[in-house]
Amino acid sequence: MKVFQDLNEFAAAQGSQFGPTEWLRIGQDRVDLFADATDDHQWIHVDPERAKEGPFGATIAHGLLTLSLLPHFSHQLYRVDNVKLAVNYGYNKVRFITPVKVGANIRARGEITAIDRLEGAIQATTTITVEIEDSSKPAAVAESIVRYVA
Repeated sequence: MKVFQDLNEFAAAQGSQFGPTEWLRIGQDRVDLFADATDDHQWIHVDPERAKEGPFGATIAHGLLTLSLLPHFSHQLYRVDNVKLAVNYGYNKVRFITPVKVGANIRARGEITAIDRLEGAIQATTTITVEIEDSSKPAAVAESIVRYVA
């Protein structure tokens, strides 16, 4: 993990790449809990027997579950110290490229692609790529926007 001492040091890191993070296994329990939390119980996520005959050959994680793990991964990639607050401002260009089968391991890499200076704050856009172990294509790519207040 890269630690930045303040917003100026962080802003100077535009273009820097970080990662990879540790692998995270996506189990059926996690997928089922996400289905319960979002009321999205589509069989491709929660019915392992039916999913064996489906297009992916197994249950898969919700794309939004993968997206919801970006804060977990971002905290492993870098940290900005000496700020009052960091707020998730949103996402740009989210793409779910390859389904994450239950039982797969995923991890992330990031790149600070834009820094916008605001009054008393910095808004950073970080492109996060979620990789699947033993896959040539990523699970997802998203531009995460975080506002850091000094």
